[in-house]
Amino acid sequence: MSRVQRQAVGELLRVSPIADDLARRFEHAGFSLALVGGSVRDALLGRLGNDLDFTTDARPEDILRIVRPWADAVWDVGIAFGTIGCLKAAPAEAGGGTGAKDYQLEITTYRSEAYDRSSRKPEVRYGDSLDDDLRRRDFTVNAMAVALPRREFIDPHQGLDDLRRRVLRTPGTPEESFSDDPLRMMRAARFAAQLDFSVAEPVRKAMVDMADRIEIVSAERVRDELNKLLLGDHPRKGIALLVDTGLAERMLPEVPALRLERDEHHRHKDVYEHSLTVLEQAIDLEEGGERDLILRLAALLHDIGKPRTRRFEDDGRVSFHHHEVVGAKMTKQRLSKLKYPNEIIKDVSRLVELHLRFHGYGTGEWTDSAVRRYVRDAGPLLGRLHKLTRSDCTTRNKRKAQALSRAYDSLEERIERLKEQEELEAIRPDLNGNEIMEILGIGPGPEIGKAYRYLLELRLEQGPQDRDTAAAALKEWWSRQG
Repeated sequence: MSRVQRQAVGELLRVSPIADDLARRFEHAGFSLALVGGSVRDALLGRLGNDLDFTTDARPEDILRIVRPWADAVWDVGIAFGTIGCLKAAPAEAGGGTGAKDYQLEITTYRSEAYDRSSRKPEVRYGDSLDDDLRRRDFTVNAMAVALPRREFIDPHQGLDDLRRRVLRTPGTPEESFSDDPLRMMRAARFAAQLDFSVAEPVRKAMVDMADRIEIVSAERVRDELNKLLLGDHPRKGIALLVDTGLAERMLPEVPALRLERDEHHRHKDVYEHSLTVLEQAIDLEEGGERDLILRLAALLHDIGKPRTRRFEDDGRVSFHHHEVVGAKMTKQRLSKLKYPNEIIKDVSRLVELHLRFHGYGTGEWTDSAVRRYVRDAGPLLGRLHKLTRSDCTTRNKRKAQALSRAYDSLEERIERLKEQEELEAIRPDLNGNEIMEILGIGPGPEIGKAYRYLLELRLEQGPQDRDTAAAALKEWWSRQG
């Protein structure tokens, strides 16, 4: 065996107490079982985790009958696609326990699947051969298997060679593969982003020629692939592949539209390149190894309002007035079409809307009132807004970049000082609704809301006040209301 294969065996030995035990149960029931796909690929790359994929000639009902007495938990949400999921804690001799040591297993019946022109769902057909199952896989690096429990390495499409070369090819022709499931074109971009792989030229050409086929795939599946791409180690590479092949035009058209626009600083890069750089710089600011989907989406989309707001000024400059407001609306529309959860849509579009706010700060002329509003408007997104704003500086002028960084350092320091004094995250009026009604001598109604908003503005402008001062201001405001 090669060094890579020996490395894979070492990875497989770690999971063998689970895998071999499960395989013997399938063998005893008269079925075959093999570790397959991404699990074999990741074992060869030395990055096999506790999520394991298996394939078998057993039908879903047989899989359920075998795993139910053995697994710690079983779920069948994927049974329509021939997949049964289960959880198994690591055995005691392997340092078993709960949490990180638990194994998530997916066991799928040999299958093939294909789209037709009128359906958004693949038609699932079961197979009887491991070779046929591997032939229908998306890429050769995912078309390798280890037959269990004898641990025979099976690689009919030279996936190991492609893994060494870090290239994506399809087991059959790419046209056949992408016709079977057009989402595989997005998976090519996702694997480029996750694994830093390149795409073979025939695969790239098929992606260009068949880009319109992605429109048959459901928005939810497209969204999930986009998320995996953005959360990879090299999302710029995946986004560039989507844009260059025309796929992005069908599912995220606002991004390729940025290629036509020069940025407001008149550099020889367009807003598209700027946005990809901001994405990379935002990733560099992520903390604790946590990958932040909301931050990455906001970084990619923060300037998508520029094409619609571009204006050529009399002095020869190009302006994009209010592009953050337009961009926030466009972000909301696009993420809604991709079926993102409402909370993600709200947070990403809010970050897009706020990403320029800091540029009014200048060299620190903001009043405490303006700082309070900045914190209030950002709310729980303040930490992400800090990262997005810092990432949005892509100037090559070192002096200007340093000045912007110092200005933002100053703003963050002021925020921290005010936080200590005023509990900025919980900014609210100095009087609550009950106190307002008591002081004004009125009952519940729309006037209470108006009074509350007035006191909130007063709090933002002047900072915290004692009860008597706030009550006097409220009475003065009330008298002006007639």
